[in-house]
This record gives sequence, structure tokens and C-alpha cells, in this order.
Amino acid sequence: MQELSKSQKARNAIRTFKILADALTLQGSYKPSGKAGEKLAEALKMFSPEIYGSMADPRIVELKGLEYVIDRMPRGIEKCNRIILTAQEDFQDTSFEEIIPLKRRRVSYAVSAKEMCFVITHGQSEIYDILTHITFLTIESQKILQQISNRVDGTSTEWIELERIIERESELKDDELDQALWNLSIILGRTYKETRNTYDYLDANRRLHNANSGLFNIIHTLGRRMIEEQTSAKEELTIYFTPSLQEMIGHHKYASLWAGSIKEKLYDLGFQDRPVHVISANMHSVRNILYGSGMLLAQGEPVPADLYEMVGQLRSQGRKISEYAEKFGYIFHKDTSGSNIDVNIIDTSRIDAATLHPSLHFNLELIKQQQPVLLVMDYAFGTQAFELMDELLCPCQIQDKVIAFSIESISVMGKAGILPGKKGDIMLATAHVMEGTPHNYIVNNDLTVDDFDPGVNVYCGPMVTVLGTSLQNRDVLERFHSSSWKAVGLEMEGGHYQRAISAAIIQGHIPMDMKTRYAYYASDNPLQSGQTLASGPMGEEGIVPTYMITKVILQKILNYPE
Repeated sequence: MQELSKSQKARNAIRTFKILADALTLQGSYKPSGKAGEKLAEALKMFSPEIYGSMADPRIVELKGLEYVIDRMPRGIEKCNRIILTAQEDFQDTSFEEIIPLKRRRVSYAVSAKEMCFVITHGQSEIYDILTHITFLTIESQKILQQISNRVDGTSTEWIELERIIERESELKDDELDQALWNLSIILGRTYKETRNTYDYLDANRRLHNANSGLFNIIHTLGRRMIEEQTSAKEELTIYFTPSLQEMIGHHKYASLWAGSIKEKLYDLGFQDRPVHVISANMHSVRNILYGSGMLLAQGEPVPADLYEMVGQLRSQGRKISEYAEKFGYIFHKDTSGSNIDVNIIDTSRIDAATLHPSLHFNLELIKQQQPVLLVMDYAFGTQAFELMDELLCPCQIQDKVIAFSIESISVMGKAGILPGKKGDIMLATAHVMEGTPHNYIVNNDLTVDDFDPGVNVYCGPMVTVLGTSLQNRDVLERFHSSSWKAVGLEMEGGHYQRAISAAIIQGHIPMDMKTRYAYYASDNPLQSGQTLASGPMGEEGIVPTYMITKVILQKILNYPE
């Protein structure tokens, strides 16, 4: 029998993880340290995601992966031995603390010191994301237990010292902190410098955002929890999936409420007969480009000739821009459905053309005649993109009338991992390849390389829509890039959007020749050391590609017909 390649083994492992996660969701519960959890851990180790670095190495604790997970899970997750995933619970009138992670918009509640409840509103992608992070934490916890175990008296001297440090961490002076970090580095199997870097990173987020419990406490709590699991079955971490969650999966509950609210708002504004252009992007770039110059002029401030210099100047003035924009057709529509997807609605006919930045080239006569409406929706998360777009494109019933809004174009600006380039480059999709499924979608992209300024590298090709950023493996990515697929990047939403668009075309909700645009800026390169998501955010280098894509999309929308 021919031996499987590394890429094939990794793809099988990703598929196994997905199947197990789906089965456990339907089963209703599992224990990460039990047989089902061990199977998940085996699959995760088999494809060894790039974001989790040295997770598969039993000798060392993976610190960059730990930073990544802690930033995206609620504060105190390491303490829990009971985690519940549910569809919707009314926690507003309870004493339970709501916790939003620093870098992931998911809602969770601390029910008790050791119990946490996640309210799943983003669909199956969110479940995969949470289970992946929990599995990672379990693997690292088991490494910590192995490191601190002493065959003679039960625990190592380093562990005893860590317990002493925990009691007086706030009192540690510089030399004592260095000694404490050195002691911790022995437990972790890492160098002092690596341990110090992670300590500083987490400590900054702890002090500034109250986003975590600090490295000493996190490691101590993970180790302590594993010790308690060894001594008492009642202390074993258990994950529960409620019946309401099982019933919700695939039923678009939150997406239906979200889309219904937006359509009612558009109807109340009298936009049911106006051309609507949907843009999936962040909540600031379209607003800043259209209104930033006008806000500066209204305040008597000079407007930089360079658009990107102006944008940099606006970074801390979001509230002022919104207040100005509200006088000229801008409406912020906050989501109350639970989807966590806010929307900006912009009536372009009310924009003060005289205050637009001089680098923008719009057909002002077209705007005057057609009065396009921009519907800018915040980033969706994985499979949630299909549910939201599918509901948004359907006709609706308002006041006993069937209303079909005129959707003229759909533009998706996303962030993605790039395979041939580097952070800050741009990718244009020619197709979306759905990882782990036979579903692939050709994209008739209205964007081309020539639309962009020559100062940024632009790559065209298929984009791989992945199950999750944490479920990526170097061998699989290299196969998608180097084989006949010739993929240029990986992302989580584009394929799901295109699936909804294709369905809407088949159902006759939108015309087949409707303009679609997909452009992504590279937030990372998962194949290059120091360029992965775990290496940190983009910062200033993200301004130019983000706003260049926004500028091009707006000029495409507001210049038709040419």
C-alpha cells in the first residue's frame, strides 16, 4: 500500500477533527482528558497547526500559541472544569459576569469560579474554534503536569517555588521577578527570554484590558487543575452542548433576526427602491474615507494631500468622524440580534461632494441620479457569513408587503493569510476552494490588478476557505499553494459568502450578472517564521492595503456605468 504524504495525513487529521467535533456536539458532552478528548488531541497533534508552534513537542510548553489562545478566550478559562456551549440564554438579569475576549467577539459568562458558559451565535465555525483552543490548553496542561511531577515526593521543587510566588506576585521586585521567571522557564522547558517575553505580553494585556490572569497564574492554574483531575473524577474538565445549541445549528436563528432588523431599517428610511451595495468590511474604513476629510475641514484642520497620511491622522478620532458623518447620510445600526455584526448605512446622495478627499474619483452625476445606498456590514466569522448573506439577500415581508431590495453589488474586503507574499500585500480571489468539502466556487471578480496603485504587491488566484485559523498545517498549505490549485491565500468567509450568492442567483433573488468583488489584505503568512498570526498584529503596515482596497471598492461602486 502506498504511504500517504504528509499533506494527505494532515488533511485526514483535519477532517477527523471536524467529524469528531460535530459528533460530540450531537452527543451532548465529552471530557477533554477522556477517550473522546484524546482523539481530538491526537488529530490536532497529527496536523500540528502552524499557529500552535511546538504544541506537538512533549518537552516544552508552547508559549506563542498560549498567547494566541488566551487573547481569544475569556479571562479565567484556565480555571474552569465545566464549560457549557449553548444557543441563547437570558443572562442579562443575573449576577453572572459577561466576559468578552480581547481579540474575539464571542459572548461568555462566568457562572461560577469554575464554570463558564459560551453563547454560540456564529455557527459551527465558532464551535470548532472553541474546541480547538480547549484541546490546545488540555495538551499544554498535560505537559505542565508531566514537568512538575516528581516521582519521589509528588511535585518538583520548581512547582513548590511557583506556588510560593503566586501568593506574593504583586510584591516581587526586579531581581525576585527575574528569579521567578527563571524558575517558571524550567517548568515550561523554555528559555528565560522566551518566558519573559510571554510574561510581558500577557501582563500588559492584563493591566490595560483586564484580559487575563497573568502568566504565573495561568500556568499554576492549568497545572493545579490537572493535579485535581488526577485525584478526583468530579474535578475533570467536562464540555457540555445544550439541546438548544443542537437545535440551532443550521437554522439561521440569529442571522434571520439580524437581516430582518436591517431590512426594516432600510424600509423605514425609504430605501426600498434605491440601489443597495453591500460591503463586508470593518466598521471604520468606508466611513473614514468618505467623511474623514470633511470632518477635518469642519474643525479647521488641514487635509493631507496623501489619503493614507490622512487616514493615519484619523485613527484616534472615530467618534468625531461619526458625529460629523451623521449630518451627511451616515447611520450606525447596532446589532441587537446576538450576531455581533454591526452595520453602517450610508446614503451617498447626502455626502458633501465638496469635502471629499481629492484623491477620490467618483461619478457625482451618477450619485445624484441613482442615489446609491451603501450597507457596510462588519466582519462575519466562518460559516456565519453564509447564514447572514443568505438571509440578507432574501425578499422579506414588511407591513403585509413583500419587499425585495435591489442589491446591485456585493463587495468583500477581508483579511487573510497569504501564501506567496508577505504581510500588507493584497490578494484578489479568482475562486474559493472550501477546505474539507467538495465545494468550489468560481468568482467573476470585478477587481483586477490594474485597479490598484503600483506601491503594493497584488496576487490573483484561488483563495482557500478554511475551517478555522487554528486548523492550518504547513504541509496542507504548501500543497494548496504549490500544486495545480495555485492558491494565493487562506481565509474563513469568502467561500461561505459565495455559496449564499450562488443560492440567491438560483432562487432569482439577485441577477446572475450582479457585480461581486473579493479583495483581501495579508494579515500574516502562515508559511514564514515571524509572519504568522501568533507573531502579533499588523499595526501601521495595515493602513495602506486596507484603505487602498476600500478606495478601489468605493470607486467601482460609485462610477458605474462607466
